[in-house]
This record gives sequence, C-alpha cells and structure tokens, in this order.
Amino acid sequence: MKAAKLMEAKTLKGGGVTSAAGFQAAGVSCGIKPRGEKDLALVVSDVPTDTAATFTTNLVKAAPVKVSMRHMRNGKLRGVVINSGCANACTGVGGIADAKAMTEYCAKALDSKPHEWLVCSTGRIGRRLPMPKVKKGIQKAASKLNPKNGSEAAKAIMTSDTRRKEFAMRFKVDGRKVTIGGMAKGSGMIHPNMATMLCVITTDAAIDKTALRHCVEDAVEHSFNRISVDGDCSTNDTVIVMANGVSGTNVLKSYHPQFTLFKKTLTHVMRKLARMMVEDGEGITRVVDVAVKGAASAKDAKLVALAVAKSELVKTSWTGGDPNWGRIMCALGYSGARVREEMVEIFYDGLVAVVNGQPSKTPIARLRKLVRKPKFTITIHLHAGIGEYSILTTDLTEEYVRINKGE
Repeated sequence: MKAAKLMEAKTLKGGGVTSAAGFQAAGVSCGIKPRGEKDLALVVSDVPTDTAATFTTNLVKAAPVKVSMRHMRNGKLRGVVINSGCANACTGVGGIADAKAMTEYCAKALDSKPHEWLVCSTGRIGRRLPMPKVKKGIQKAASKLNPKNGSEAAKAIMTSDTRRKEFAMRFKVDGRKVTIGGMAKGSGMIHPNMATMLCVITTDAAIDKTALRHCVEDAVEHSFNRISVDGDCSTNDTVIVMANGVSGTNVLKSYHPQFTLFKKTLTHVMRKLARMMVEDGEGITRVVDVAVKGAASAKDAKLVALAVAKSELVKTSWTGGDPNWGRIMCALGYSGARVREEMVEIFYDGLVAVVNGQPSKTPIARLRKLVRKPKFTITIHLHAGIGEYSILTTDLTEEYVRINKGE
C-alpha cells in the first residue's frame, strides 16, 4: 500500500479550532486580566470525544496540568476550559481545588461530569485565580458557545502573544470530509520539551484511541518539541487533541488506507501552529531553521541543534546580522556530541561559510546579507554518520530583555 500524500489535504482559509464538525467555542472576559481583555475560553464537543494529550516535562507542574493528567485516565471527554492572565502554578492545594472547581463549573453549565473536562491556565506564576470571576466567566462562555466563535477562543488564551494562532486542514476519509483544526498560544518561555504554550486541536475523524495517542506523541515530537525561543521550559505546557467521530467515517486504525494521511495532516497542523509561535516570539527580529546533518547518531544531531538554538552568543549575533560562525563552532564543541572539527561544514541558506572546520572563500559581505534577512536556514554537516535533526529558533534581542525584566 502506498503512503498517502499530504497534498491530498487542503488548508481551510480562516480555519481554526471549530472548523471540525461538532465543535463549538467561546471566548469571554471574566476579569482576570486588569484591562478587560478576553481571558477565558471554552472548546466543547457536541458529543463525547476520544482525546490524547501531552503535558510539560517540567517537574514543577501547574495545578491545571495535574488535574488534566488525572482526568485523562477517565475515558471520553467533552471539552476544555482555558484561562489566561494567571498560570495557577505554585499555588499549592488551593490551586488544585481551583482547577477542579473550574471543571465542576463546566460540568454544571453544560450538563456533563467534572471528569469529562480538561483545564488549562496560562499567565503569571504564583497567583491564585479570582474564582468568583472565573465561575461567572464560565457561565457566560457556556451561554455563548457557537461553531463560529473559534477565533474568539483563540484570542482569549493569549498572554504576550501579539496575534491569534489558528490553522485547519480538510481531507477525505472513506469518501467523507474530515477536518483537523486547532488554536495555540505561546511567544515566550518556549523550548523543548514544550514551553509556555497551550494548544487545542479538534477533529471530526473517528480514530482508535491508541492510534490517536501514538499520532499525537509523534506529531508533538516533530513540531512543538522542535521549537525554541529562549530555552526555558514552562510549568503549564499542554497539547490536547479531541476526536469526536461525527464525520461518520470508519474508525481509523494503523492499517486503514487513509491513516497515514491523517497522521501527516495532524503533524502538519501542529507544525504550522508551532511556527506561528516562533514567528511571534517575544522581541524577535529573526527566525532561524537550524538543520544538523551527518551526525554520528540522531541523539548527537539533536544535541548539536539544541546547543546552537540555545546559545545566547549565537542568538545575539543573529540580532546584529553577524554571521559569526565561530560561535556556532564553539557550541558544537560543548554540545556533548561527537564532533571532529576538521570535518565540519556550515552553510547559510546553502551558501558555504565553513569548510573542514575553517573559513570558506565566501565573502563575509555575502554571508552578512543572508543573516540580516528575517528568515534564514543554517545547515551544519558533521560528516560523522547519518544522524539528522532540525529545530526552529530565533534571535535574542534587547526588546526580549525589556519584555521579560519584570511583570
């Protein structure tokens, strides 16, 4: 059987988290944010969903993460409630009680059970939620649920984001239309394994729960786990994928002819949302694809890519439009990967800068012109094996420091 091609899936103009059939959303202001901006969102399925999710690897986990991880063990789910403006992290047993209460408010407002709800929060760490306001906000959002309100929900989950992040694609399974769409937030504290980022993806596909979990884990690894803005891993990171099956297709399993198409499309949706996060990174002026090839192993390739993507010296040189490949060579050397200096090649948008660990004959002015572009690719070839890895990262600017020196 030939693998399905991604070209069979089409992007939906203006698509988002409610593009899939059977999903509704709302985004409202409940008073968590001081200036009256939208700060609470609901995403709800008309019918119970099979759901897969991944959560932060940080050992310091926010209360909503702990509650959601517990609820993921309880079978089918109805939806997710998300607040912005307060992370509900490092808030002790009181924070846990608040997160549980949010699921109880949703259950009461929408005739369901608390364990059928996931909860996410984003914002400042160490503050308790104003629960009377949150309760009223959930009631208000429940009354405004509509398939047309996906963008309102996407706006309500923003913190330092400057724009909404939404994307959707549609394809056919068993001759029926199937949609995968989602929304995300995140622009700072971004680094594998995930970051201060939240993502909710919905699909009307019918898919085996085990197969869905494997698809989500693989898609996250090739999307949200391959971006870095500032090297910090947050307490609240969550990716949720809900499948309600209302498209009426046969259940997708690994042997289904369109299973590969579903998996590739899900990965593509996540990659698009992940790129939106990086392109909206706090204070950035450059978006850089770092591609490592020819490493002794996949592990070594990852070590090198992460070392370059995290290096403050490398990132600040990009801010200045300086193709300072010496800093990249330095990062390779301390990355922990097996590196032979005399074998290394480095390219900027395909233009060679380093050959055999030494400067190429390419004029520095040509390299400088490339590094001053808003987007470019750095390819590092180690000539030590077949290991490969890539990551999307940014420069590090004075504006980033200004944004983050205080809250």
